[in-house]
Amino acid sequence: MKFGIRPAGSKALRVTGDYIIQELKKSGWQVETQEFDYRGIPIRNIIGKFGAGDLIILGAHYDTRPRADQDKENPTAPLLGANDGASGVAVLLELARTLDKTKLKNEIWLAFFDAEDNGDLNACDLRVVEMQTATTGVCDTTPWTWSIGAIHVADNLPTKPVAVIVLDMIGDADQNIYYEYNSDKQLQQELWGIAAQLGYRQWFIPQFRWSMTDDHTPFLQRQIRAIDLIDFDYPYWHTTQDTADKVSAESLERVGRVVETWVENEGVTR
Repeated sequence: MKFGIRPAGSKALRVTGDYIIQELKKSGWQVETQEFDYRGIPIRNIIGKFGAGDLIILGAHYDTRPRADQDKENPTAPLLGANDGASGVAVLLELARTLDKTKLKNEIWLAFFDAEDNGDLNACDLRVVEMQTATTGVCDTTPWTWSIGAIHVADNLPTKPVAVIVLDMIGDADQNIYYEYNSDKQLQQELWGIAAQLGYRQWFIPQFRWSMTDDHTPFLQRQIRAIDLIDFDYPYWHTTQDTADKVSAESLERVGRVVETWVENEGVTR
């Protein structure tokens, strides 16, 4: 959060990515990046890899939305994205540090997706474009789709993953994580079952509530088992009030413990 607003292509996002890479390496993960341009904006996915066997991807986006379009008072202001972006990143980085590598049955990727949160906006909405417009006077006004980084990962897989788990907006202090309609039902049942065993049934509610387009979508479209762990009951979504005081360490820990337990004790084999 101290790096500031982190839209795709921004200096703050670059510094954030460098920090993620540093933390992954410190925890003993092999790090690879995928760098490409999308409509004139530099994009960088970051992937920490460890283990062998069938592939499991745990993912979160690390960019923030450049416009708080759900904010009635400041709809054109950028947002800090404490929950929408930083919360999933926080859990992945802690998993990088705490996963018991001796228990892993699979190759694990910790995937930090860039450019998830510029859907329906465009390059002109990104703060990085301010410098470009000062010299060229123009920028690309074509609306972006969502999940640009995740689409790139899904398009360039060396092998088909047996599972993809996306963490998005999971830090809300008033945590309520429901089943998501588009997600793989078996994976949801397994994870919510672990949550119940850990005493988290109050927060992991085994009922369908949301139907989301998110970073799990590109994988589902390629017939890959994927789920979106998301708490969409968040009143500060895409507003300037999405700040660190709205995020609970206990909420982050619950999600981390569930995923950690599943990866270490369950895993997936073909």
